[in-house]
Amino acid sequence: MGHLARWKAGAVLAVAAVLAAGTAGAQQAGETPKRGGTLSAIIQPEPVILTAALNTAAPTGIVTGSIFDGLVDYDANLKPVPALAESWETSKDGLTFTLHLRDGVKWHDGKPFTSADVKWTLEEVWKKIHPRNQAIFAKVTSVDTPDDRTVVLHLSQPSVAILSSLNSNGAQVLPKHLYEGTDILNNPYNNKPVGTGPFVFKEWSRGNHIVLERNPDYWDKGKPYLDRVVFRVIPDAAARSAALEKGEVQWGVLSPVPLKDAERLAKLPNLRVSTEGYEWLSPWLFADFNVDRGPLKDVKVRQALAQAIDRNAISKVVWFGFAKPATSPIPSTLAAFHDAGGISYDYDPKKAEALLDAAGYKRGPDGTRFTLDIDYIPYGDDFKRTAEYLKQALKRVGVEASVRSQDTAAFTRRVYGDRDFDISITWFAAFSDPQVGVNRAYWSGSIGKNIPWTNGSGYRNEKVDALISATQGEGDPEKRIQLFKDLQKTVLTDLPTLPLVELKFFTVEAANLKHPKASGDQVYGSFRDFWIDDGKASEAKADTPKSN
Repeated sequence: MGHLARWKAGAVLAVAAVLAAGTAGAQQAGETPKRGGTLSAIIQPEPVILTAALNTAAPTGIVTGSIFDGLVDYDANLKPVPALAESWETSKDGLTFTLHLRDGVKWHDGKPFTSADVKWTLEEVWKKIHPRNQAIFAKVTSVDTPDDRTVVLHLSQPSVAILSSLNSNGAQVLPKHLYEGTDILNNPYNNKPVGTGPFVFKEWSRGNHIVLERNPDYWDKGKPYLDRVVFRVIPDAAARSAALEKGEVQWGVLSPVPLKDAERLAKLPNLRVSTEGYEWLSPWLFADFNVDRGPLKDVKVRQALAQAIDRNAISKVVWFGFAKPATSPIPSTLAAFHDAGGISYDYDPKKAEALLDAAGYKRGPDGTRFTLDIDYIPYGDDFKRTAEYLKQALKRVGVEASVRSQDTAAFTRRVYGDRDFDISITWFAAFSDPQVGVNRAYWSGSIGKNIPWTNGSGYRNEKVDALISATQGEGDPEKRIQLFKDLQKTVLTDLPTLPLVELKFFTVEAANLKHPKASGDQVYGSFRDFWIDDGKASEAKADTPKSN
C-alpha cells in the first residue's frame, strides 16, 4: 500500500500540471461561432427524472440545464448575471426582492413565460417539495405579480442566500399551465420536460440516450449554434474513456473517466481536460451515520469511527489527489464561513479502539465488535472505492462492514425514505452559500420523507434547527458567519455526518468543441454558446433557422 500511495501521489502532481495547462479558454477571442452539428455528451449515471425542480441529482441537473433557463446565471466569479430575469433589486430593509423578467420568452409548447409561472413554482414546488429551496425560500411570506414581467417576493426576514440559488439548477421554474392542479411528483412532464431553454426535449430511450433539439424560437436570437445534443448513457468507465478518445463523444463532466486516465487523456491533441466550471458547486464527500440504528446511536461510537478513517489516504489513494481532506461540512472554498480551527478528528486507530471499548463494544472472540452495512452513491467507481476503503479501515478497529451496491433510485429510497442503512456515502454541493447546500444535511424537517439529498442521518437537534432558521433570516454578515460557525461546532461534536474530502471534479471535452470561458455553474449550465469547429467555412447567422 505504501508503494501504491507513493506512485499515486506522483501521478497526482503530473495530472495537476496537465490540468493547469488545460484550463485555458476553450474559445479564442475573435473566433466566429459556426452553426450546426450534433454534440454527443456522456451522462452517467442515467437520470431518474428530467426535472431538477423536483430532484436535484447531478445527472438531472446536467441534462435539464439546456432545457430550462434559470432566472439568473453565474459568471466565473459567481456573480449573478441576467437570464430569464433581466434585472433585480432588494429593498433597503432586505424584506422585498423584485425580479424583472425578460419579455418575449416562450415555453417550448408556445405558451408565454410569465411571472405567474415563477409565483406558482415558488409557492407550490420550491417551498413545498424542492430539497434545498424549502429552506432557502422559507422566509418568503407572499409573492406579488403586478404584471406578467414582475415578481415581488415579500420576506419576514432578509434572506441573502436567495440570489445564490436562482439559476436553472437552483430554482428551476416549471410551466404553471402544465402542472397546476396535477399530482406534481407524478406529472408526466417530469420525464418529457417543457422548458424555456435553448434546446427542446425530443426523446428519452432509457438505458441508451436522451435527445435534445435546437429551439427555433429561443429568446437569445441566433442561438443555440448546435442542432442537436445527444446524452449517451455509458455505464462502463473504460468505455467512456474510449468513446472520448475516439471522438465518439465530445463532452463529459463530473470526472467522467477513471481518475488514472485523466493524465493520459489530457495529453491527447484531440481532447482537453479542465477543472473550470465547478466554482458554484464547492462539493464535499461525506459519510452519513444512521443515528437511529444500533451502535451508531452512540455519539462516542461515531467519534471513534471518525478516528479510524484516514482522510489523507482517501484523498491521495482513493481519489488520486482530486480531493483534499475535509475538516468541516462547510468546505474551505467557502472561506468566509469555514471554521478552520474547529473540532477535528485526526486519524488515530488506537484512540478509536479505546473509545469503542469505553462505549461497551469490545472485541469478541473473533475480533469483531459489531457489523455494519455501507451503501454508496452509485455515481462511479470512485465512490465504490471510498466505501471499500471505509470497510478496510473499520475492520482494523474490529468493525466488520459489508459494502452494498444498488442503482440511484434504490439508493435514495433506502437512505432518504426507508432509512434502511447504517452508513451511506454521498456528496453534496455546498454551493456559494452554506444555506443553499449545507443546512439541508442537518435540518430535521426532511427526515424520512424520501426527499433525496437532504438529512439522511436522521439527526434531530432543536438547537441546530434554530441555528438553521437564524441563518436564513440574519441580515448582518458577521452575525451570520458566527451562526454558521456555531452550527459547525455543534454538528461536528454530535457527528451525524463525517466529512471525508472536498472533491475536485474535472471535465473532458473535444478540442474542437468551442465555447466562451466556463461560467461558475457551467456543469449545470446550457449548451447555448457551444459550437463545433469542423474546419469548414460556414458561420452562424444572426437569424434563427428552423430545426431539422
